[in-house]
Amino acid sequence: MTELRVRDLHDLVSKPQRHFDFAQMSGADRYRLMASTIMPRPIAWVVTRSPDGCINAAPYSFFNMFGSDRPVVALGILARPDAPKDTAANIRATGEFVINLVPFSLVESMNATCVEAPPEVDELDLAGLESLPSVAIAPPRIAASPVAFECRRTHWLDTGPGQVMVVGEVLHAHYAQDVLTGDPERPRVDHAALDLVGRMHGASAYTRTRDLFDLDRPLWKDAQIISTTAS
Repeated sequence: MTELRVRDLHDLVSKPQRHFDFAQMSGADRYRLMASTIMPRPIAWVVTRSPDGCINAAPYSFFNMFGSDRPVVALGILARPDAPKDTAANIRATGEFVINLVPFSLVESMNATCVEAPPEVDELDLAGLESLPSVAIAPPRIAASPVAFECRRTHWLDTGPGQVMVVGEVLHAHYAQDVLTGDPERPRVDHAALDLVGRMHGASAYTRTRDLFDLDRPLWKDAQIISTTAS
C-alpha cells in the first residue's frame, strides 16, 4: 500500500500540464479558473448595518477561519463595476458584521439575498427572514441560521481596484441547541444536524457537506519508516 501511494503520487506529478500566465489574462478568465478549482468553499452569509441604520444581507464564498487565539475570520469581497458593494461599504464605515452559516434548509432564502438591490433595501425583509439582536454589535443575526458569529474588523486590505479582504475578530458565537452534542461544558458540533452547504464551480453550483471520510494524520516516526521502505 505504501509503495502504491508513492507511485500514484509520481504519476500525478508527471502528468502533462498547461501553464497559465495570470498577468496576461483578464480578471474574468482568472476568476473562472480559480473559483472553479478552489472548492468547495464555505459560505459567509454576511449581515451589516449602514451608519444610517439600513440592514444589508448577502452571501460570500471567499471566506474562512484563520485563527482561534485571537479568533479571526477573513472575508474576500470582489469589486462591482459601478460602486462598492453594500457589505464592503458598511464594514468600512462601521467595522461590524455578522457571519451566518448556511444550512441546506436555507439555500433558497440565501439565494434571494444575492439580488443586487439598492442600499436602502433590507434583504432580510425581502427574503422573509427574521433577525435577532446581536450582543456586542449593531448588525443583527439571522434567526434561522444554526450558527452566527458577531465580528469586529481588525484589518482592511485593498487587494485590487474595489476588491478587499476584511479580517474580523469573532466576539460572540451563537449556536442552535440542536446542532450541539456531548458534554454541555465542552460541546461538539453535530455536523449532520448542521447540514451546511458550500460553493462550487460556475454561476449556480453548490454542494452539501455530508460526503465525509476519515484520514489519520501521520506521525513523523511512521513517515521515516515509509520513506525508508519506498527507497
